[in-house]
Amino acid sequence: MFAEGDPHLAGDEKKRKRMLSNRESAKRSRMRKQQQLHDLKNQISELKCQNDQLLLQTNTLTQHNMLLESNNTVLRYELNSLKERLQFLNSTIRMMEQISGISIDVLMAPDPLLMPWQLPCPSQLIMANDDGNFQL
Repeated sequence: MFAEGDPHLAGDEKKRKRMLSNRESAKRSRMRKQQQLHDLKNQISELKCQNDQLLLQTNTLTQHNMLLESNNTVLRYELNSLKERLQFLNSTIRMMEQISGISIDVLMAPDPLLMPWQLPCPSQLIMANDDGNFQL
């Protein structure tokens, strides 16, 4: 019915090609969106795993911190007790000095905590024999 050069046939062919192109484009778009969804699900899974690890680390550090705070409290209590004992002993010495009229000289032992690089006792070299025995 229509001749080969009929503009109506050419228009139908263009319309068919455009529809085919649109279908392929829509298919590519759906595949891209599906891949993005897949990537986002993987990212969610990885982030949940990281979150669980961080939560575990946080709990561990919190427990460790509580233990350190508890130890610190005990050490502070011991420090205060020792300070009170020292004050008591010093007041006892002063009282003894007043009663006896004799000055009591108390030698202060060096505190190794104030100068940790200086050991309270002289150091000796320890050498090992070929047998693996140690000698001074």
